[in-house]
Amino acid sequence: MTPRTTDDRPQMLVEEFEQIEATAPETVRLEFINGKIEVKPVPDGNHDEIVMWLVRRCMQHRPELTLYTERGLSIGTYRKGRARPDGTLAPEGHFAGQGEWAEPDGVLMTVEVTSHDADTDRRDRHEKRDGYAAAGIPVYLLVDREDLTITVFSEPEDGKYRNVTSRPFGADIELPAPVGITLHAEKLKDYAD
Repeated sequence: MTPRTTDDRPQMLVEEFEQIEATAPETVRLEFINGKIEVKPVPDGNHDEIVMWLVRRCMQHRPELTLYTERGLSIGTYRKGRARPDGTLAPEGHFAGQGEWAEPDGVLMTVEVTSHDADTDRRDRHEKRDGYAAAGIPVYLLVDREDLTITVFSEPEDGKYRNVTSRPFGADIELPAPVGITLHAEKLKDYAD
């Protein structure tokens, strides 16, 4: 039986991961979640359109905030994880002067848009969700192209989100405080596949 990789028994040290990630080709995106290296698929066109749709909604409703794309965050127990959310909502200028892997303090929301790959369920619906909750990020927004749902996770406590609200593509959904935006998600139907 192979020993289970965990935060206290990772595949490698964070510093080793960062060396590997720094030398990876542009066509590969790497993350370090729950003590193991993960390959994040390069997004397709519909994935990009959903992220840009969210960027525009955030700018319209909260111009003092920025939805940063692919921003590296230190997440997980004892900050041993490294994730690149599809979107990271924070005050404008929040990441100025920070390195490639920023601390999550002050981040209001992370966003993941599922990709059509075998690891989406484990990565986006479970591991990253739990990593963002453990880091205390107030809101996690999951746009699930497979289930055609948009799900808001909020109220992180003890490494889990206490509140979960899910709506089908096309329905309105509220992003609670500290985000405070209602998304009118009819447009997501255009990017379902």
